[in-house]
Amino acid sequence: MSPWIIWLIIACFFIVLEVFTSGFFVIWFGIAALFALIFSLVFPEVIIGQAIVWFIFSVILILLTKKFADKVTSSTTSTNVYSVIGKKANVIAEINGEKATGQIKVDGDIWAAKTEEFNEIIPVGTVVEILKIDGVKVVVKKIDEN
Repeated sequence: MSPWIIWLIIACFFIVLEVFTSGFFVIWFGIAALFALIFSLVFPEVIIGQAIVWFIFSVILILLTKKFADKVTSSTTSTNVYSVIGKKANVIAEINGEKATGQIKVDGDIWAAKTEEFNEIIPVGTVVEILKIDGVKVVVKKIDEN
């Protein structure tokens, strides 16, 4: 089998493998294999040279595109969910620490709420302060009205 056919198979393998992986990384090995394929057309007998071309282009492509690949594959999403911490809210469904039930309304949004104290009950209409977020619930404390 001709060396260029082997490099074509290698290139196709890595390019197809990229489809099944996340990270935008494997594709550079496939593209480097295309450079080795071109080299093999010019120098079909120099197998070690073809492998060196593949290795060098793989390294160069990875180093040159690392920042771009990191930017493209970044999966962090910025949200303002923590902006509610410290705000005052109105209790719209009784907050029961023992049952871990309750709801508050803050900035027009309704949140599931719980208390820090296990046996604390905060009735509807009470104003509370949001202390932190725990999973999908806000942790609140009753505000002293004195």
